[in-house]
Amino acid sequence: MPDSEPRAQAAPRRETLTPERWIEAATEVLVDHGIDNVRVDVLATELSVTRGSFYWHFRDREDLLRQVLQSWRDRATEQLTTRLQASNRDPRAQLRDVLSLPFRGRAATRAARIELALRAWARHDPMARQAVDEADASRIDYISDLIEALGFAKAEARKRGFMLYSYIVAESQIGGSASAAERSSRRKFVEQVLLG
Repeated sequence: MPDSEPRAQAAPRRETLTPERWIEAATEVLVDHGIDNVRVDVLATELSVTRGSFYWHFRDREDLLRQVLQSWRDRATEQLTTRLQASNRDPRAQLRDVLSLPFRGRAATRAARIELALRAWARHDPMARQAVDEADASRIDYISDLIEALGFAKAEARKRGFMLYSYIVAESQIGGSASAAERSSRRKFVEQVLLG
């Protein structure tokens, strides 16, 4: 027999905000509006939560910013290097994969936007500068080790590694205005000159 009283509908369950979600939101604000707008009140509004929710996960804004930098480094340097190493044991094949990074569609465009925002932040913030410098050094070390594995002397491999990394950063940041044919031609040229 049906109830005579209507049942109250359950309120929709709210998704629990994780620290990762706050970090993603902070990264998006950083990219779209700059570091000065990465503030607790802006993020809380963006995520439709109260400011108090932020303090369940972070001590303060500085803690959040530190974790934004760590998350970027983990994803864009350490995890990426691990994936490249796992995809192929051959150093030349890994270097070709490295050279292809700026050409990987939306993922490459998003990564380039994040890097540009981080480098702009690092120009006036020592914590961000240290994170960017450490990521650059780690990436150059990885590339240089691959070049050395091709038979180049260590000092020569370091120079070539720096040049190859510089090309990748430049192609990611300013290469997009060129035609696909131009970019492909540049990539082949860099591979031929630096990896001979």
